[in-house]
Amino acid sequence: MLEEPLALDRMFQALSDHSRRGMIDRLGHGPASVTELAQPLAMALPTVMKHLHVLETSGLVLSEKAGRVRTYHLRKEALASLERWIAERKAGWNSTFDRLDQFLADNSEETTVK
Repeated sequence: MLEEPLALDRMFQALSDHSRRGMIDRLGHGPASVTELAQPLAMALPTVMKHLHVLETSGLVLSEKAGRVRTYHLRKEALASLERWIAERKAGWNSTFDRLDQFLADNSEETTVK
């Protein structure tokens, strides 16, 4: 899923907002209706719906409607894809930092010997 840079951009954009991250946290405990997701937030229901639209467009959540109730579910596979992307970058960064640590240690030994 994250092969497309646009998909990654959408996920990071969706997660950039505190309210949306709170919704993701809540959905980590199980599905929730719009009303349940809106309850802890100090915002109007249409604003909550806009935030949920951003989350759904990003692929992080799915919704289903039963009668008049819309329920949202976390897409764990989307989070796993994002986590894999981060883990790949982290491995590269750690390798770079390990080389830097070794360089600094070698350089420090040369300075001490002189």
